Amino acid sequence: SPNAGLIELDEQPPLPHDIDALDISLTVSGMLDAHPVPLLQTMRKTVVDGSNTSGFQRTTLVATSGVLETESGPVGIDVLCLEEDSARKLTSELTSDGEVVTWNLDRLGIPLIEIATAPDIKTPDHAKQTSIALGRTLRDTRRVKRGLGSIRQDLNVSIMCGDRVEIKGCQDLEWIPKIIRCEMARQLHFYRLANRLRELHDLPLLSNDRRQESASVQDDVAKILHLDLVDVSSHFAECDSKRVKEGLGDNSVMLALPLPGFSGMIGTKEFDSDGAQLPRLGRELAGAAKLAGVAGVYHSDELPAYGIEQEFVDATRQALNGVDAFVLCLAPHWQAELALESVLNRARLAFERIPQEVRNVVIRKGSPEDGTTTPMRPLPGGARMYPETDIPPLSISSERWKNVLNNLPMTQAERRERLENFDISADQSKQLLSRELDDHFVSHSGGLPQKAWATMLLENEGDVGLMALVLASKEEGHVTREGMSTLIQKFSGQNPSMAQLSSKAEELGLKPADSGDLAEVVEKVIAERLDFVKERGMGAMGPLMGVVMKECGGAADGKQVSALLREAIMRHV
Repeated sequence: SPNAGLIELDEQPPLPHDIDALDISLTVSGMLDAHPVPLLQTMRKTVVDGSNTSGFQRTTLVATSGVLETESGPVGIDVLCLEEDSARKLTSELTSDGEVVTWNLDRLGIPLIEIATAPDIKTPDHAKQTSIALGRTLRDTRRVKRGLGSIRQDLNVSIMCGDRVEIKGCQDLEWIPKIIRCEMARQLHFYRLANRLRELHDLPLLSNDRRQESASVQDDVAKILHLDLVDVSSHFAECDSKRVKEGLGDNSVMLALPLPGFSGMIGTKEFDSDGAQLPRLGRELAGAAKLAGVAGVYHSDELPAYGIEQEFVDATRQALNGVDAFVLCLAPHWQAELALESVLNRARLAFERIPQEVRNVVIRKGSPEDGTTTPMRPLPGGARMYPETDIPPLSISSERWKNVLNNLPMTQAERRERLENFDISADQSKQLLSRELDDHFVSHSGGLPQKAWATMLLENEGDVGLMALVLASKEEGHVTREGMSTLIQKFSGQNPSMAQLSSKAEELGLKPADSGDLAEVVEKVIAERLDFVKERGMGAMGPLMGVVMKECGGAADGKQVSALLREAIMRHV
């Protein structure tokens, strides 16, 4: 397969570090003023979601203790690592046996640079500034992939009364402040909810500073919320909900989990002024259930809804001995049990600060839905990594590091300043930098009209040296401006001489017409259409340009034709 081999099958030892990838990693380290580690030890990072066929991802610490300058001040760079990419998810399907995921292996083994910032970012907007500055630094190398998703941001967010949460799936920089603000609101909401629940059950309240230890209430919560699943399928036999009917008819069961004291705490769907869903426990419980492979759950705060009428809510509450709140799950028995156990564990955590976990941005049609997130997995610890014994350690000599520092690429500011020495417009300068064409522009600009050379680079694709030669040929009068693109196509992949370009231009009728002959053609065209010229005046310029160019068969320069036409029309009107 073009996307997998013996390494992916774990039948062959991995290859050594890619030389180019390591060189780029060291270059970025130098640009961030980071300090390389003297010995590179590859580690295995355990991965259990199926995105790595071997069950682990290889990563290597390259440098530490760097600094990134941003608009709002310096941000520390804790670590810079070189690691391999994982497989990408193609499809996910819920089946009676659980979730079935299809992965594409085409990204396995592709080198990535992972950069972790220090906790120096103070505001959501500062986070966006930091991401922009980091992306600019990476692109200054001119050796990284471009496009949406080529640079991915994992956002680590915490507030004093909450805890650290890692958010994945943010590819659009404009969404960073919104996602962070939504997470801050979520952490504050669940801190307040925890104290409401503790107050309701006469338990000690949480401090608003997570650095201060709070008394454990784990045993008390276990007594309040215990696993007591009840099969209430028979109570829904007459339910008209299409989803319930299909589920019960497909060997699924409706299990109920009582949550005493949670009435009004689970919440219903509400939105803030920007259209984002407000935090609510019900969404967290549903997220926990989905990790067990079910599509979702129903809870008492949102019922009646989804075709489940009040009579079925009352029947469920009666089956649960009048409990004030409950969660329902419709799935195969084994899966419903697993899902509601996850729901129970998450409900117990509602008495604590938010759990440290990895979350994913909710995506709809390829972009964030509203900046909110769903749970993925607990936040891993250091035990997740262990040494890779199939790749020997690699030392970084002081000479190699000095060579890296002596050959750091130009920064964006330095490149912009360099282009100020050329006679091009501000827009051309901006586009040359954005499309990373400024090096080509500078290296071939000698002897060429600078604005025309910039325009040619921006409007054509192909061999830069060939384009420069064709433009030089035009300046020497061997080809018309309109014929340059034809010559570039004809000689694509070749290395022609100026004489060959001139010969081909003459053969194709692209050689500029003699100015005297061109003037005769212009006068002839105007004489044949004199009434039209007198009627339209200077408005005849456009239509007559095309006529003259056609008469000349491509051997006319557009600028020269325009000047002659303008002069001739003005004489007749």
